[in-house]
Amino acid sequence: MIIKTLAVGPIMANCFIVGCKETLEAAVIDPGDEAERILGTVADLNLNVKVIINTHGHFDHVSANKGVNAGTKAPILIHALDAPMLQLISASAANWGLSAEDSPAPDRTIDEGDTISFGKITFKVIHTPGHTPGGISLFADGHVFVGDTLFAGSIGRTDFPGGDFETLKSSIQDKLFRLGDDVRVFTGHGPETSIGRERQHNPFVGVNAMY
Repeated sequence: MIIKTLAVGPIMANCFIVGCKETLEAAVIDPGDEAERILGTVADLNLNVKVIINTHGHFDHVSANKGVNAGTKAPILIHALDAPMLQLISASAANWGLSAEDSPAPDRTIDEGDTISFGKITFKVIHTPGHTPGGISLFADGHVFVGDTLFAGSIGRTDFPGGDFETLKSSIQDKLFRLGDDVRVFTGHGPETSIGRERQHNPFVGVNAMY
């Protein structure tokens, strides 16, 4: 598995380019900004993007949907509960004093138990609400891409509309923590971590959580 991480936009959201080493088919996860940079990296890696996946609908993770879709013709996938947010990107960004383009409508919605395949890689979709109602995580071959559900030593905010702490905590403890301690966790902001590290030490949801 090829994994290239780009921290994009003023909020430095992680965009992941995930490719199959054998076929060079790829997915772009959370193109949050800087579409030209994302497309340039795809070209440098000689990858053929087959799908664009949004882990959730916040503007800092989807603002480059339009540009990456135009440059690759790859379909856009998001959970149905977050799909309406794609039409509110410009308004959401404006609330932060930023500008962004609204996304095209998703080509397909995804939910718990669905699979997304490109090359010889197949992601299992895990519905992990709490940060947003339609938040998802993507699991394949000992790797999980969690959006803003879980961070190294922290968790996603739950004070935005649609957020809920107890729902987020359940998503992490009942779904993500069951994937196995050795699973590598690729987060929506900040560094990579592991399920084991967060299960043991995360102050919000770990075994000695303070909350």
